Amino acid sequence: MANWNDPQPTRTGFGASPSLNRAAGGAAYDTGLRRYMLSIYNYMASGVLLSGIVALIFASSGAAQAVFATPLRWLIMLAPLGFVMAMSFGLNRMRTTTLQALFWGFSVAMGLSLSAIFFIYTGPSIASTFFATAAAFAGLSLVGYTTKKDLSGFGSFLIMGVWGLLAAMIINMIWPSEGFGLVISLLGVLIFAGLTAYDTQRLKGMYAQVAGTEFAGKAIVMGALSLYLDFINMFQFLLMFLGDRR
Repeated sequence: MANWNDPQPTRTGFGASPSLNRAAGGAAYDTGLRRYMLSIYNYMASGVLLSGIVALIFASSGAAQAVFATPLRWLIMLAPLGFVMAMSFGLNRMRTTTLQALFWGFSVAMGLSLSAIFFIYTGPSIASTFFATAAAFAGLSLVGYTTKKDLSGFGSFLIMGVWGLLAAMIINMIWPSEGFGLVISLLGVLIFAGLTAYDTQRLKGMYAQVAGTEFAGKAIVMGALSLYLDFINMFQFLLMFLGDRR
């Protein structure tokens, strides 16, 4: 997968702009950092909102129920993964505007995929879980932004946990177990809660590297994608606990 954390690996000084260096930047650095992080959160929140609107419209129109009864459901379910892979692998070759368009396309595709939850859970329980996830996300992201503790080692452990979680989900699909499913849901919530704090700190730390470079716009979009995935995965796993099934 493309290493989007390293926009110009061959450049001497790697994104080090003397005027924006943390040690010398002072108020200018802090202002730029806030603007950078706010742009990431704006993209992420707009993407989540777009996905929610698309999911609600698609589910309420009746088209979703018809489509999910056909093999086309696999296309809808896998389309978001295709967008993520295209953005990751094509990052260094794409323009910022292309990456932005793919992000909005991903948000729409994710909305189509998420429409299935409206056939499984009641509307009020979806809404309450969404707001609970939003509150948890805000708190965890604040922790990641303000903590002085280095979370990089913790993040590496969590990323390995994601792969383990995927393996466990595949096993549970082959040999279904309600108890094992609950364990997977609990682990999923904990892993993506931790990744929310880790990714926030990682994105904050990246500012010193990308500030003043052409890669800054791409870093904002990819940062929004990372936080979006943390949020939406935490929401789906939490919904397995809090959601009232129809």
